[in-house]
Amino acid sequence: MAEKFIMIGENIHCIAPSIKKAMDERDPGPILERAEKQLKAGATYLDLNIGPARKGSKGLMAWGIKILQERFDNVPIALDTADISEIEDGIKVYNRSKGKPIVNSADAGERKKYVDVAAANDAIVFALCSKEGVPGDNSEREQYCQELLEHGMGLGMEPTDMWFDPLFVVIKGMQDKQKDVLNFIRYLSEQGLNSTGGLSNVSNGMPKHVRPIVNSFMIAMSIGAGLTSAIVNPCEVQLNTAIRTADVIMDAVLFADSFLDDVEEACGKK
Repeated sequence: MAEKFIMIGENIHCIAPSIKKAMDERDPGPILERAEKQLKAGATYLDLNIGPARKGSKGLMAWGIKILQERFDNVPIALDTADISEIEDGIKVYNRSKGKPIVNSADAGERKKYVDVAAANDAIVFALCSKEGVPGDNSEREQYCQELLEHGMGLGMEPTDMWFDPLFVVIKGMQDKQKDVLNFIRYLSEQGLNSTGGLSNVSNGMPKHVRPIVNSFMIAMSIGAGLTSAIVNPCEVQLNTAIRTADVIMDAVLFADSFLDDVEEACGKK
């Protein structure tokens, strides 16, 4: 059978006021609550986003990893921050029995050093196919992809440990660029490379009731093009339904009449 699609839960993010407060006060409760909901909904990895370096944040990544892995049987985590020292400190306490840590994220510009950190620590790295902002076309994406791939392999990384991000772009204002993203996902798949990305970017700025519809269609089309993972909200029922159904159609999960029976319960909507 094919490989099952990897959901990376996006909801432990310092932008959320309740999570920022919990991080600032080192209060595990709200963080563990969000983690549990995402894992029940089928997340494989949790993205732990502590944001940029700021006063009082030293040791925050390591603290977050410890509380999550101790509570949830060494759940694998994507370490998401602009503070590279926090990633290095987090990896030191990380238990990889359920999966390698993910370094989130490198690009072909100033953040190329994130590849070096992943290589030095036998970690996975998200590799954005960009240098400064959104690439103009797929020729640019391919150029940066190859640059990052060669850099990582030169440091001893396996290509499968580099998950390439085509950069999902907002539909409002960039509608004409959506097919480029899908075509580049297809290119990555044809090259035998893993792929990922922040899926919810596509629906930014849309009415609240429209976003889940757009996200679910985009994820299904992306999986059909060969996308292997994405940073998503697994508790979104329509999105979760689309991913489960795509896994069945792509022969990654054995079909059963009941395969969607618990989706609302799993997403905490029932």
